[in-house]
Amino acid sequence: MEPRDGQDPANVVSGRPPHLDHEDLIRAQAKTLATPRRPYGVLARTLFTTLDTLYGKERTLSKFKVLELVARVPYQTWEQVAYIAITHMHSQIGLARRIYDRVQESREQQDNEQWHLLILEERIARSGKHENRLYYFWIPQAIALVYYHISWLLFVIRPAWSYRLNADFEDHAEHEYMYLVTEHPEWETTPFDSEFAADYGSFGSVADLFRQIGHDERFHKEESVRALAEPRFR
Repeated sequence: MEPRDGQDPANVVSGRPPHLDHEDLIRAQAKTLATPRRPYGVLARTLFTTLDTLYGKERTLSKFKVLELVARVPYQTWEQVAYIAITHMHSQIGLARRIYDRVQESREQQDNEQWHLLILEERIARSGKHENRLYYFWIPQAIALVYYHISWLLFVIRPAWSYRLNADFEDHAEHEYMYLVTEHPEWETTPFDSEFAADYGSFGSVADLFRQIGHDERFHKEESVRALAEPRFR
């Protein structure tokens, strides 16, 4: 995998976004804000409209938490479908190996989204904000369940459709995170402190934390776009 944004090639792991320093994060944010959003498909637009209707258009940490709950779903879907494929095709060594490599990438991306979720949950808890359990637990679970079945069905019918939907979702998340940082200039001088820092990474400020998360989403988007170009996934 090619390094991105000046990342040392030795630190790049397939499926895992690179950890950027402050200057690279500033450049990554500027690049996102200067890049038009993807032309989202009908399913992606429907999902974004649903989230705006339920949670409002304001960018809040609670709304981003819902995004992250949903964001893990396609990677879970692809991993499970791939394991089923390996079960049936294990005798075809070359193909089985390629499928397993894809499983590893999906697991890395899923884990990355999981860290996003846990960090958001931590920050919300520390803020003392009370969340309505219906809106921020049960409804997101229902959305994730529906999204899981859609991602699964699209992947089974034609993998490219599932990858394209995920690219739309990650592009939306990338832009939303970078815009969120611009709305909170106070974060530039707010130290980042988290019990998950040893797992996810340390940053000089909360602003850089969210820039990194936004860049992670770009990385996931690019991985899905790359998969679209592979003949076996078209």
